[in-house]
Amino acid sequence: MARYRSNLYSRGTFGRAKAWGYAVSAFVVLVLVCYGLYRLVRWPSRPPSAAVSAAVESTGGDVAGSAAPAAAEPAASSPEPSPASQPEPAAVPASEPELELMPARGAPDPPKLVSQALAMLDESPPKVIEARDMLNEALAVLDDREQLKSVKLTLSRLADDWLFSRTVYPGDALCESYLVKPGDVLAAIGEDFKVPYQILMEINGITRAESLRASDTIKVINGPFHAVIYRSEFTMGLYLQHTFVKSFPVGLGRPGMDTPTGLWLVKRGGKLIAPAWTDPDTGKTYQAEDPDYPLGSRWIGLEGIEGNARDRTGFAIHGTKEPAQIGSAGSRGCIRLHNGDAILVYNLLKPGYSQVRVVE
Repeated sequence: MARYRSNLYSRGTFGRAKAWGYAVSAFVVLVLVCYGLYRLVRWPSRPPSAAVSAAVESTGGDVAGSAAPAAAEPAASSPEPSPASQPEPAAVPASEPELELMPARGAPDPPKLVSQALAMLDESPPKVIEARDMLNEALAVLDDREQLKSVKLTLSRLADDWLFSRTVYPGDALCESYLVKPGDVLAAIGEDFKVPYQILMEINGITRAESLRASDTIKVINGPFHAVIYRSEFTMGLYLQHTFVKSFPVGLGRPGMDTPTGLWLVKRGGKLIAPAWTDPDTGKTYQAEDPDYPLGSRWIGLEGIEGNARDRTGFAIHGTKEPAQIGSAGSRGCIRLHNGDAILVYNLLKPGYSQVRVVE
């Protein structure tokens, strides 16, 4: 009986222990399943990092290969951290987007540039080239009409020094000294530097092109010159490459014969001194010696290459016999200049290189 009771006691104890073991195992499995479901539901509901959000927006939602690394999952034995302490994936803070952290470098401050340039001109000796370049940079971003006018006037005065004189300033990328070689002629030198030879004669005090001699040192200009016509202001801005040089008042086409906007090229073979001209309305031909000759001192033929100017012909920059119409719309579409200005512009614009842009 004792043995029987002992066996009966052992079987009951073992059965109860085994039942408790199953219960504990089931509970552990249930806890793990609940934990997994909790993570599955909770984790995606968190807002995505700024880096991932930016990637989604920039790719239309497809961010394959560009998602930020996921945060490490906690170990199985670690307790679930509270929402307040849950680590977030690394990301750029939303309040500091990448573009704002990298502002455009060298963004000009017009008043500061103008002030610094004027200070350079007051130095002894004045820093003419540095001041010119600084004022030209300010000119590109100024929007105050009076400030624009003042800076252009200063640049125009400076051009009398660095451009329209024999002076060559050290470090000037626009003008330099040139040693004349045997066989050199002014026309060929001008072609090499993309400027008319007439302006080289003018700034070097050369009265006859044939008088150029080998071993002479002359000043040359790195062209070409360009012009911008502002229809609403009736002005022409003259530029050497991208540097402002001078302004001129102009006359433009009358209503119905407006000077076309767009880009023009100074036509090869299109620069003429007082050519004969036939009025298309009357058929009358005018010669330079006629008292009512309308074209003035110079003719600079243009060919349209872009915008409303494209493929247009018959247009030109020229002088006038009616200076009172400069600053108004009275021509048949051509760009009129005072005769003295027409001569200067003629000596600066190079056929095949110089462009004239007409804007509102």
